[in-house]
Amino acid sequence: MDEAQDRAAAVRELSAVLAALKRRSGLSYQDLGQRVFTSSSSLHRYCRGESVPPDYALVVRIAKECGADPDDLNTLLKCWNAATGQGEAPVPSPVVAEPGAPTDPATTAGTPVGGRPPTRRRRSAVRVAAAVGVVLVVLATAVASTSQEQGRRTERVPVEATSWTRAPSAVPAQLFGVTMNSSSGAMPSFRVGALRLWDSETRWAQVQPRRDEFDWSTLDRLLDGAQQQGLPTLFVFGGTPAWAAPEARKAAYPDGARAAPPDDLADWDGFVRSLVRHAGDRIDAYELWVMANHEHHYNGSVETLVEMTRRASAIVRADDPSATVVCPSITELWKRQSHDYLLRFAELGGYQYCDAAGVKLYQRQVTDPPETMLTAVNDVDRTFQQAGYHLPLWNTGTTQSLPLNDPLDPDTAADFAVRFYLTGLYARNRGLERMYFYAWGNGKIPLVLQAEGRQPTRAGLFVDRLQQWLAHARIVSCGNGDQIGLPENVWQCEFVVPDEHGTPRGARIRWTHTGTADVRVGAGATRVRRLDGSTRSVDSRDTVRVTERPLLIDYT
Repeated sequence: MDEAQDRAAAVRELSAVLAALKRRSGLSYQDLGQRVFTSSSSLHRYCRGESVPPDYALVVRIAKECGADPDDLNTLLKCWNAATGQGEAPVPSPVVAEPGAPTDPATTAGTPVGGRPPTRRRRSAVRVAAAVGVVLVVLATAVASTSQEQGRRTERVPVEATSWTRAPSAVPAQLFGVTMNSSSGAMPSFRVGALRLWDSETRWAQVQPRRDEFDWSTLDRLLDGAQQQGLPTLFVFGGTPAWAAPEARKAAYPDGARAAPPDDLADWDGFVRSLVRHAGDRIDAYELWVMANHEHHYNGSVETLVEMTRRASAIVRADDPSATVVCPSITELWKRQSHDYLLRFAELGGYQYCDAAGVKLYQRQVTDPPETMLTAVNDVDRTFQQAGYHLPLWNTGTTQSLPLNDPLDPDTAADFAVRFYLTGLYARNRGLERMYFYAWGNGKIPLVLQAEGRQPTRAGLFVDRLQQWLAHARIVSCGNGDQIGLPENVWQCEFVVPDEHGTPRGARIRWTHTGTADVRVGAGATRVRRLDGSTRSVDSRDTVRVTERPLLIDYT
């Protein structure tokens, strides 16, 4: 058969498997569509072979909702790859001169990946672009060589993760945020990129204990400490004072704070205005409410929350135009009700008042791999598409039940801490810009980076090392498993990193979500670096064992 016939046969097989799974589940097209965030008519076309799901993540969602087993998922992946012509691993696509073509950087490699030729650029910028192009060629070549690895161990990917490649973009230091569980003004002694104030004695009820009284002492200590470290700070609103809503339900705090909006929104306006004017440029961003869809934190109406958002946004933008306004954060994103809440907030116009959307991304169980957060990222992305908004996402924390879990063992904690931030980098293709780890200063949670008054844990030191690796890096791509020609349990992000002379070099970070895999380092590889600071020289013929602890491979 020719290629067109092969694809047609694959489409028929894919549709037959999907239809059989749908029948086996007993779900109607409408019920299944609601569960996987797509229309019933689209599902009907997929099951009849009239169209093909646009990405494999959707295929996985459909299959999982229908109770698919591993064999079903294997068959679906093969059929979808064949039906879409995506059997080959995606690689970066820089401009490469054909043999005999001109090799002047100004006319060939100066074209950025996915971009237009330079017009009036400085000569140095063209040289950098040329070097980056060469780096991407090396990385692409290495992908081809590692994809030929034989006898590799495979583990099924536990989430819907779409591989992606784009023009190199900076890895922002602010991605590596932490939430402060301290009121002393002490700061982390390992590298972090941003701070978030919550459970830091800075709730509304604590800052304004009475209508005519403000206590700025704790907030000032924290903001002064952040300024000394040069760290941008996100302030979080929540915990209405008892005097502002005396008859409302109490929140889960010992200070009598309420899980409700104030009875008179003029009190809300007054607090927001006083805070913004007092803090000045020491606060860089404002999260307009914490866990807005959780009744322990907010039990007012969505309509009132939108009005509070509108008012607060206007005040912040009037008094501090450079500050970022983050819409109230939404939690429990594996539940349909949470997405309904997000949609209702969007329908009422809430997101038009914000620069970013607050979301709570965390594993459903603390022992789940951090990569499982990508399922929530994908679901949120689809919900925002349905709502007609495309705001940057800020991951602002975890669940309030976190302290109820047992501590992770030190090795797992260290691996998970690093992969928390790598998962954030992986999700940049879905608009994720900030990751605030919960929390710094607290020594009674399952994963501790640093308890206040103590040295950083191994997890904290590994997070520091990851930031050292990526301090001046530009990210090029992320992918996992067969999508990029690697064993199914292997994840990878590719970067362009300047060496000690400022020359751009290729680099890859690889890890597994479970188990191990022996993988060739690929063409151009020179060194393997590990989070404990050890290094090993390698060449393209060498194989490295990839584990749940990320490692970095340098390339020429």
